[in-house]
Amino acid sequence: MMGRRMGRPGLIGMAARTAVVAGTATAVSGNVQRRQMGRAQQQADAQAYEQQQQQAQLDAAAQQAAQQAYAQQQAAAAPAAPAAPAGGVDVVAELQKLAALKDAGVLDDAEFAAAKAKLLG
Repeated sequence: MMGRRMGRPGLIGMAARTAVVAGTATAVSGNVQRRQMGRAQQQADAQAYEQQQQQAQLDAAAQQAAQQAYAQQQAAAAPAAPAAPAGGVDVVAELQKLAALKDAGVLDDAEFAAAKAKLLG
């Protein structure tokens, strides 16, 4: 009978041991790599979220500034609108009436000129 040999392992034993060590190393390095990728993805997600929040704040500030500028523009434009003189005469309307009277033959050239000078003067 052949007994178990003592000493160095045989070629097959050495190959099997090497395969187990290599397989274990591959599994461990794969786990480490997956964990590192997961952490990197979490950091990237956190940075993207932070950037979205900052962009939302900037957008809100820009919208508020635009609304304020629009309100200021409207407030500045309101007094600039021409107001009809209180109790005064609308010169353009009166001139149009005089021209209509002249065209209808009610006023002659001299009367039209006199009335126009009175309105403008």
